Amino acid sequence: MLYYNRNMNKEDKTSECCKEKIIFKNHRCHSHGESNAIYGLGVVGALFYFLQSAPTFGMVLLGIGKAFFWPAILMFKLLTYLQM
Repeated sequence: MLYYNRNMNKEDKTSECCKEKIIFKNHRCHSHGESNAIYGLGVVGALFYFLQSAPTFGMVLLGIGKAFFWPAILMFKLLTYLQM
């Protein structure tokens, strides 16, 4: 069943994608599932890459940290290389 969302006004913190649309009851307007899935696969792949050769507990912790923050490190290195 569709409902018009009548309670949204300019003071709401609701994202712009939900305003002025017909939405389903109890539906939240988030459409970033594809990028989250790709990021999740990248994290899992990075975990396998970094943890397969970690001999100590400290290296395991470092590998976990690198697996979660590799996109930020990659962008930092790229922007440093491009001198931006």
